[in-house]
Amino acid sequence: MIVTENLSRSYGNKAALIGLNLIVQPGEILGFLGPNGAGKSTTVKILTGMIRPDAGRAIVGGFDVVEQPMEVKKLIGYVPETAALYDGLTGAEYLELIGCLYHLDTKTSEGRRRELLELFGLTEAQHQRMSEYSKGMRQKVAIIAALIHRPDVLIMDEPLDGLDANAAMIVKELLKQMAAQGKTVLFCSHILEVVDRMCSKIVIINHGQLVTSGTSEDIKRATGESSLEAAFGKLTGGQDVGRVASDFLSALEK
Repeated sequence: MIVTENLSRSYGNKAALIGLNLIVQPGEILGFLGPNGAGKSTTVKILTGMIRPDAGRAIVGGFDVVEQPMEVKKLIGYVPETAALYDGLTGAEYLELIGCLYHLDTKTSEGRRRELLELFGLTEAQHQRMSEYSKGMRQKVAIIAALIHRPDVLIMDEPLDGLDANAAMIVKELLKQMAAQGKTVLFCSHILEVVDRMCSKIVIINHGQLVTSGTSEDIKRATGESSLEAAFGKLTGGQDVGRVASDFLSALEK
């Protein structure tokens, strides 16, 4: 459902992606990991048609993201790391707008909106302007907007950020059930424990290049580490956090 071939992108003289090759199958939840500045957001922006690659190509659902961007947009649901919502609209109005953009008929849009608002506990708040919403409420609206047209491909960048524990459990269960239905999920997160539990496959990139891919167990075994967090640190040149913490505490005592 998602294929990138030698995908590259630079900003000025800085290379953000260098020949990235990915394959994400139907029914797969892919954990897409990397340190800050590794190229994750650039990849996501290319896949969603927000920016163009300098070289290579990206295919989503059989459509080229550069040559057939509208066909790709019909297939995907996208939860950005920071959702740009229209604060002057109520939650219900915003979701009605999203339904219109996806050409859902009124009855279908209203039914799905009602079900999802209830699922995420926003029914009572749906007629409040979003300027009054908390961070978690805004994140719920962004997730509902990504799900309302029942996409075949879901691209999520830190989707659990700001959510309470109950809402996070709902999102994780939805993703598992969507994958079971053959939907494809690209899941970007810095919460490695969640990635470890949820994702059927993991890709780690660093400095714009693929470092490793496989199941969590494959990656831990290859690095000789007992946790995904430790494996991630080893593969991306993370510091010895124990030593750093000890040095910091020692400095405070001087």
